[in-house]
Amino acid sequence: MLLTAANVVSDNLENVVTAWPDFDALDPFYRELADAVASDEADAGVDALRQHLSEIGWAGRKVGEIRHEYEGRLSGDTDTARKLRKQAFARIADVVEEVDDDLAAVGAARDDLRTLPDIRPDVPTIVVAGYPNVGKSSFVNSVTNASNETASYPFTTTEIRVGHFDVDRIRYQIVDTPGLLDRPPEERNDVESQAVSALEHLADCVLVLVDASETCGYQLSAQLALRDALAAQFDVPVLTVCNKADQSRDVDADHYMSVTENDNVEGVLDAAVAAIGYEPDLPYDS
Repeated sequence: MLLTAANVVSDNLENVVTAWPDFDALDPFYRELADAVASDEADAGVDALRQHLSEIGWAGRKVGEIRHEYEGRLSGDTDTARKLRKQAFARIADVVEEVDDDLAAVGAARDDLRTLPDIRPDVPTIVVAGYPNVGKSSFVNSVTNASNETASYPFTTTEIRVGHFDVDRIRYQIVDTPGLLDRPPEERNDVESQAVSALEHLADCVLVLVDASETCGYQLSAQLALRDALAAQFDVPVLTVCNKADQSRDVDADHYMSVTENDNVEGVLDAAVAAIGYEPDLPYDS
């Protein structure tokens, strides 16, 4: 009974640890995103998660040590063996209780990470930014297929949208991130800022949609200030796109379009693809 119980406990504790990926081997996008997800007021992201996993690993090894310590002492009379078995069970229970908070923290992080959207860092990616109501979602829906994925970051209350489209047999990814890239940097909390840092690793091109008519509810000057902040933060092509161009073109932009009128939508998409300049790795001619 002792051997079985100890093996079950130690194996499960060790499996908790080994089931997690090597954070240093993760793509920088996912590592920083995991760091943001695992952060809260008490913990400091991935570093704290590593510490929790280290404590759980210690507990698994300690249970194994207890098993070995008592294994050779249970060959005496039955009453003594029962007492030793209870003693060993109590010590194993104390070890598991000692890492109860660590198990809870790791479980919460696991549940949050499971909710992350299915975004592939190895696919050329266009990130769409801009203030609310400038037409970002309409643009993404217009240029991608009908099965766009929606999911929520655990630290935002709105859904991000991920769509895909193909050009010359190359799959592209386009991401709309409400709650992250729709307001000035100083209005983001620390966790949201870290998530934006993750997007820096993901984006191959950023489209900043602006509404010169200001019917979105935000002054054009504020929209352009957000554009400038994003251009300074992202080390990739950042294109200014004036949407609702049928209402106003009173802004210096790289491209003009109207999603509602289906005017130059494909042209903007083509410009983003050209800005990325993605060339797939091809096998050498034999």
